[in-house]
Amino acid sequence: MTLIDTLVVAFIRFFALYVGLTSSLFSMSYLGNTTASFFARLLTSYMALAICALFGVFAATNMRLFDAHRSSQWATARAFKYTMRIATSVQFKIVGGKEHLNIRPAVFIGNHQTALDVLMLGTIFPKNCSVTAKKSLARTPFLGWFMSLSGTIFIDRANRSTALRAFEGAAEEMKKHQQSVFIFPEGTRSNAEKPELLEFKKGAFHLAIQAGVPIVPVVTGCYSGVLSVKQWRFRGGDIPVKVQKSTVLAPIPTEHLGPEDANELLKYTKKLMLANLKMLAGTAIGRRALAPDPSQLPPLPPAKTSISSSTSSTASSTAAKGTSSGDELREKVVTKEILKDQQVSVGAESVEEAERELEKSTAERVAERGEADSRAPTDM
Repeated sequence: MTLIDTLVVAFIRFFALYVGLTSSLFSMSYLGNTTASFFARLLTSYMALAICALFGVFAATNMRLFDAHRSSQWATARAFKYTMRIATSVQFKIVGGKEHLNIRPAVFIGNHQTALDVLMLGTIFPKNCSVTAKKSLARTPFLGWFMSLSGTIFIDRANRSTALRAFEGAAEEMKKHQQSVFIFPEGTRSNAEKPELLEFKKGAFHLAIQAGVPIVPVVTGCYSGVLSVKQWRFRGGDIPVKVQKSTVLAPIPTEHLGPEDANELLKYTKKLMLANLKMLAGTAIGRRALAPDPSQLPPLPPAKTSISSSTSSTASSTAAKGTSSGDELREKVVTKEILKDQQVSVGAESVEEAERELEKSTAERVAERGEADSRAPTDM
């Protein structure tokens, strides 16, 4: 038996063992074993990533022949999106600002929670866009090969001078080929269990100023209820993503901005993203992604003696509508408490808009429940 035959046999045996173990874990997860669910989806995600990265290597190689390799990351990202949706039942849903993904060139930035953010990129990644990554990833089999062939900007965090040169090269590439770049300004995964951001690094903002392109923030709702490495939890679910164009560059041409403006640009963008991150946590889909169990919602605040009689009568009539209305009231109270407690300081218009959207979705759900009740058969 030759070396190649030995390697092929070993690979087949490893693949069979991998698939068998994953299938067994999924079977256990259907019986309510959350730990089995965590490892089943984890192993499935690694397999999907390896397969899509291998597809990306071939795609980038062939697309280079037609000078179209700058879109190979987009093609591979979409392949990973659909593969993960089928294999793990996890998907990201754009809930606002999808039109801003067409801005080109631009520096797209997003909050970085876990490795699952690769799937978020699979959902929102625009054409003619590349990612930045730490230099060590270039040596990773399949994934590193694909990233190198598709134009990824590798950053050596330990060497400031080489990192600056990499950004200078990226700025020239953006100007010459109308190429966009996606960057996680936090620089590392936060593994956040609640809506929060780590400190931002200035690289993305220096790049936007140097290239004279807008910043486009992409905010992913906290999804610790779907994936929590700390809690060994990984389940299916929908995760909200909001894309919002930063207007900070609109009144000031970017070519007139200098390095000294990067810090203010950073502060503004982070404030905008954090506010939207907290708002997403207050939406229905955001709560599902954040909390694995709806019963974890805080109870309604107790009635106070200082409440006026008119308010008390309104509360009593609302309670008399049944459990359905009570659930809707809880949703509204929870959302308003989140906005109040977190002290989201983004201006009255943004907060009011979030509340209007919530009231609209609440009314729609109440109408849907009413229709369902009317269609239900009655006892004879």
